[in-house]
Amino acid sequence: MDMVLLAVAIAALLLLRVPVAFALLGPCLTYVSLEGYSAGLSVRQTTEALNSFPLLAVPLFILVGVVANRAGIGDRLFEFALAAAGRVRGSLGYVNVGVSLGFSWMSGSALADAAGLGKVEIPHMIRKGYPPRFAVGLSASSALLGPIMPPSIPAVVYAGIAGVSTGALFAASIGPAFLMAAGMAIMVYVVMRKRDDLRGEAFSWQRLRASGVRVLGPLGAPVIILGGILGGVFTPTEAAAAAAAYVLVLGAVYRSIGWRDLFGIARETAETTASITLIIGASGLLGWILARERVPQAVADAMLGFTDNTIVFLLLVNLLMIVLGAILEGLSVLVITVPILLPIATEFGVDPMHFGVILILNLMIGLLTPPIGAVLYVMSPVSGVPVHEVFRGTLPFLIPLLAVLMLITFVPATVTFLPALFGL
Repeated sequence: MDMVLLAVAIAALLLLRVPVAFALLGPCLTYVSLEGYSAGLSVRQTTEALNSFPLLAVPLFILVGVVANRAGIGDRLFEFALAAAGRVRGSLGYVNVGVSLGFSWMSGSALADAAGLGKVEIPHMIRKGYPPRFAVGLSASSALLGPIMPPSIPAVVYAGIAGVSTGALFAASIGPAFLMAAGMAIMVYVVMRKRDDLRGEAFSWQRLRASGVRVLGPLGAPVIILGGILGGVFTPTEAAAAAAAYVLVLGAVYRSIGWRDLFGIARETAETTASITLIIGASGLLGWILARERVPQAVADAMLGFTDNTIVFLLLVNLLMIVLGAILEGLSVLVITVPILLPIATEFGVDPMHFGVILILNLMIGLLTPPIGAVLYVMSPVSGVPVHEVFRGTLPFLIPLLAVLMLITFVPATVTFLPALFGL
């Protein structure tokens, strides 16, 4: 009964649009007080949830994304992709996906990608005659590549909770990210195959070379991050610090970032980091309460009693995580559910890295799903399109995203082959 009341209280606060961290903290602190525990216990549980070395990489990867946005790297990638596409039918659709894929190597946040790249891509697509619903739907969907492709903030959080290698999880995420990009590109072809009026400008080698020179600098960031980690040169935290310094230097060289911009960059990074930190800390206290009430054991017993089939278990997890991702913030869902579900997944013989990628992709799809659908609410003011129209625009692209989810669920090698290749 205590757990039912706790769940109802949290759900009610979330429906009232109370910030996620406080919606979790309020009922949890009430539970701790009614059970006769001291406030010091609450402080200890919340701080212990944050006492993880891999989590040090989170603010640094956030800094990389903020600086990359302010340095105009997205604009440079857009110019290069536009030059490479030429007069392909529906070229701006492929450019949209390609730019999001390229920018995802520097930003681990779907919301940052949606806000930053959306301001560049959507107006250009609409001016060229693309339907607004298609433009915003594709931009919202392609923004999901950010939290999947390394450096992925959800991957860092999962690695810290699950006790797996962050570098290995980064490597495991690359295959699914490329599959997602390919799936969205196929959907662009299906939608645009009869729109002969939506062709780009004639291909020009001179234009391609000029724009290619402008993206050489940004290409160094993924080399530092992934090359450094997989090559054993850096830990993920060190790679994040090196990449942050690198993109700051790029911004200075491009003269898009000056001394006056540093305070704004630091403030934006601190605000985002503080929001994530509060959620993780509050989720840590909730996790302690769930453990005390033996909720993980009850869930494990119920699932093992319901099925002994790994595929059925993973399908149930997919359904659960998409629902939770649609109504809760993704990082808080990870912190709450991983301690419960990961031991059960291990019982079923599921690789922890494979399981982590499945969870993260589910939660990212939830970002496109009402009633919360955070990316929908970010994309609406960026584009000037109502939220319900943004959602209708994303519907066709949910098909390839769900297809990729099923593929990586049923074919673990799509996730595990790169970590195995690098011996991680």
